[in-house]
This record gives sequence, C-alpha cells and structure tokens, in this order.
Amino acid sequence: MARMQILVDIEPSVLKWLIESSGWTEEEVAKRLKTSPQTIQKFISKEKKPTYRQLEELSIIFKRPVASFLLSKPIPEKPKPKDYRMLPNKANIFNKKTILVMRKTRKLQELGKELSRNIAYDTGSKIKRVKITENPETMASQYRQLFGLTDERQRKFKSARELLNYLRDVLEEHNIFLFQFSMPVEDARGFVFVDETPNVIVVSTKDTIEARIFSIMHELGHILLGESVIDLPDVTSVYKDDVERWCNEFASGFLLPKGLAKEVLEQNKVKLLQRETLKSMSNKYKVSKAMLLLNMLKLRYISKEDYDDKLSQYKTEILPKKGKGTKGGSVAPDVKCLSEVGNKFVSLVANNYDKNYITYTDALSYLSIKSKSFDKVLSKARK
Repeated sequence: MARMQILVDIEPSVLKWLIESSGWTEEEVAKRLKTSPQTIQKFISKEKKPTYRQLEELSIIFKRPVASFLLSKPIPEKPKPKDYRMLPNKANIFNKKTILVMRKTRKLQELGKELSRNIAYDTGSKIKRVKITENPETMASQYRQLFGLTDERQRKFKSARELLNYLRDVLEEHNIFLFQFSMPVEDARGFVFVDETPNVIVVSTKDTIEARIFSIMHELGHILLGESVIDLPDVTSVYKDDVERWCNEFASGFLLPKGLAKEVLEQNKVKLLQRETLKSMSNKYKVSKAMLLLNMLKLRYISKEDYDDKLSQYKTEILPKKGKGTKGGSVAPDVKCLSEVGNKFVSLVANNYDKNYITYTDALSYLSIKSKSFDKVLSKARK
C-alpha cells in the first residue's frame, strides 16, 4: 500500500526566507528534493503545497526545525556582518557552511548574554573604541603591553597553539568570546560581531594556527573600530580599503613589532632565506613565514624579487590538500568543545547549571556534547 502523503500549507514568505537564509539556491533545493525548480517556484507562489516529508528533508539541509516552516511570517534576524572579503561577484554571497557558522555564533552570542544576565555578570566589552585616524602600530604596542605579551613571553611559548590559547584567555578577560569553527578558508577566515554583547570573534579551524592567530588580532582591530565584519585576513595582502589596511597593520604590529622584527632579522641576516632559518624564526615567535618575509621586505633585508619567489613557494606548501583533512571522530568531544567555544562559555553554562537556571539537557545542548563528555568538559575548563 502506498504511503499517504501529507500536504502542508506554508506561508510563501517563510519558505523564501528559509531558502535564502540557508545559502541554498532554488535549483539546489529542487535537486535535493528530486523535483524541478518550477515546483519550488510553485511552493513559493502557493500554487502547490509541499509534503511533510519534503519539509523534513529541508529541515535537515537547512539545519532548522520543521516548526520553522509553519511560521506565519519570517523571524527577524540580525544583519550579516559587513563583507570585506573583496571577492569578485560574491559580495554578501556566502558558502552554506559559513552561513551556518554565522547563525550558530549568533545563537551562542545570545546565550552568552542570557547566561551572564542570570548570574549578574556584565557582558560589556572592556575594549575601548578607537578612530581609524589612530596609528595602528601605536595601538598595537599599547595592546601588546595591555595583554602582557612581552618579547620573552612570546619566545617562551612552546607552540603557536599555546600563544593562541593565551590570547584567547586575555580576550575572555576583556569580555570578548573567541570561537573556532570549520569554515572554508577561501570563503571566510574570520568574522566579528560587535553590535551585541558579548562581542565575538570567530576564526576558521581549516586555517593554520599561525594564520588563526593573525586573524584573531585582525578581528580585534575591527572590534577597536567598532564594526561587525567578515573577511579574509592575510598578512601579505595589499588592501585598498582603509579599514582592512588598518586592521592588518594593527595585527602585524601586535604579533611582530618593528623593533623586534629588526632584532630578529639582524641576528639571522646571513642566512635569512634558508628554509631552516625561516622555520626557526617562525617557531620561536609563533608567526607565519609570510609575516617574516614581509618584514624582511619592508625593512630592506631582501629584494622584491626574492620576496615574491619565497612567498609563492611558501603559499604552495601550505595549500590545504583535498582529501587530506583530519578524519571525523579523531578529536575527543571534550577537546573539540573547549576548542570551539572556550573556557569562559563553558564556565557560564556550568555556573547556570549549578544554580539551577538551566537543566542538564540545556547544558548538553548549549555545549553540543553528550552526557558522557559533560564532566570532562567541566573539569578541563580553567575558569
């Protein structure tokens, strides 16, 4: 006996909103439902009703509850960040994964505010806004001092990951959340939301640790300037836009101040372009080889020709290999959770759970973990 199809009456504006906000095209939706684009158009124009089974399928690919298709009107959403990616013909057009990360981040930002309010914790940023007329290198020096990042401390970190974790701790102390999620690096390397508190920086786990560190400081520059943006931070990019240029100079000045760069390059000037020298300097100061090469060029230790040659070699080496990514399930759930949302968010959830503001089920949902990982996550959170 054939299964009876249940037809569902949906509001056209709601379906249109759900499709557009997902990053899917009508053609892609049609293909997924094994129907035609014309049928999708008829759903939107209300000439035809979708089946409940089709809505279930759409809820899976859009990562939305089925109930969202039954709304009487679209839910107002906060605007997407300003697009500074400078990608040809892609202004405000994002990869589906990037869109999902932006949606997830907005949800976590709202939760962070709500959970903080429950325990009377102020979410206001402790970072003062600055004007773009301020010198970015001067601001970088001030924030390096404020964050306690001395040359010696930078050298003593055993790895770039240790520096990233240190910066995350300091940012959290200043009421800035740092989240790390998987996004295609050709679509977005980072974004920042400053229109609500707590302010949030997001970087892509598809990037190298050194690249993530640079993106973090670049996005902090945007927080200083008070603008929510999404972009592709690259230390070697020559930006025409004043804002992106300012943030790049701020990030570079923070991670490798001119005085420190001169000292490091002078000590190694006889063999600067040797592979082992570049590797050693990169490991010592936890910055990318690209940043070192750019400083060599700016400080006139190498020619433009040598710079271009070495940079092209380096960029070829770090290109992500298709099919060579980390296999799913190789990272323990508790480690993944802390890497993604950080100690401060985990602690907020734990404090709210301890004080009965949220249920155990809520806590698991907010942290995207299962019960067997809950105690491990809490024990590893340092705050």
